[in-house]
Amino acid sequence: MNYTSTRGTVAVNETYALLHGLAEDGGLYVPALFPSNCLSYSDVKDKNYQEIAAVVLAKLFPCFSEAHLKEMINNAYSDVNFSTRDIAPLHSLLEKVSVLELFHGRTQAFKDMALSLFPYLLVAAKEAEGETKEVLILTATSGDTGKAALEGFKDVSGTHIQIFYPTDGVSPMQAEQMQKQEGDNVNVTAIHGNFDDAQQFLKRLFVDVDTAKSVAEKGVMFSSANSINIGRLAPQVVYYVNAYAELVAQGAIHEDEAFNVVVPTGNFGNILAAYYAKKMGIPIGKLICASNRNNVLTEFFGLEIIRHSKFCLYRLLHNEYL
Repeated sequence: MNYTSTRGTVAVNETYALLHGLAEDGGLYVPALFPSNCLSYSDVKDKNYQEIAAVVLAKLFPCFSEAHLKEMINNAYSDVNFSTRDIAPLHSLLEKVSVLELFHGRTQAFKDMALSLFPYLLVAAKEAEGETKEVLILTATSGDTGKAALEGFKDVSGTHIQIFYPTDGVSPMQAEQMQKQEGDNVNVTAIHGNFDDAQQFLKRLFVDVDTAKSVAEKGVMFSSANSINIGRLAPQVVYYVNAYAELVAQGAIHEDEAFNVVVPTGNFGNILAAYYAKKMGIPIGKLICASNRNNVLTEFFGLEIIRHSKFCLYRLLHNEYL
């Protein structure tokens, strides 16, 4: 499967996209031909979480053999890493309300769902690409991603991970979790500013040609464990597909009945994974982002609506809508 940048037309294979994370032009790698409507209830019926993960990820990363993919998935979603065999249990609270539990991983954050598997995918991609350089994983965090990424990549051969977090932008417990992380290949740095400042800095660093040349001469290449990497996003699709299978199995919905997804978020990666699941054939209705004070995404959409309204009004006044 080919992946292309959201800002250009250059095509790469899936292992290249997994390994590099961000495209050279600053865009995100997405499937050139998205595997739309490729999943149905019969594909996931009576399967456990690991088996559903194998079905979903085979659609996005067909480069890996069935046996290799299952091996990586079973290692990631094991009793060692998760406190329940269900991995992501679904509980019905009311007649039409169910809650998906995503806190049973090693750091008790939903980021464990992807970052338990991503290190395996990245190492496999590195081998497939014949890459001999050490991989330096640069990651920005507002709390949860940092600890989960550190735990996932702890002592993984051929990798090093550097986490940046805003000094006043994480809870004291999150800061302490990261600062006390064990592992010979981990490092954590606090910055002045917010999460977006850290993320934007890293994106600029990824596309800086001189920096890439300099680190390459030292036998190092950059990658990322943020949602800008398709290897971080793809495993998140799995728990929405698994939730659908559970909803049908529990009798909460019928096989073809749509259900809405509500995600508490200050970040778009989680809800984007639900959108991917919908495109792949899962009958998801509305995608609802619920924000609190961490409302950068809400503010962004609000500003875009205002800009679009002003643009439409301008065109209307100039008789461009006829």
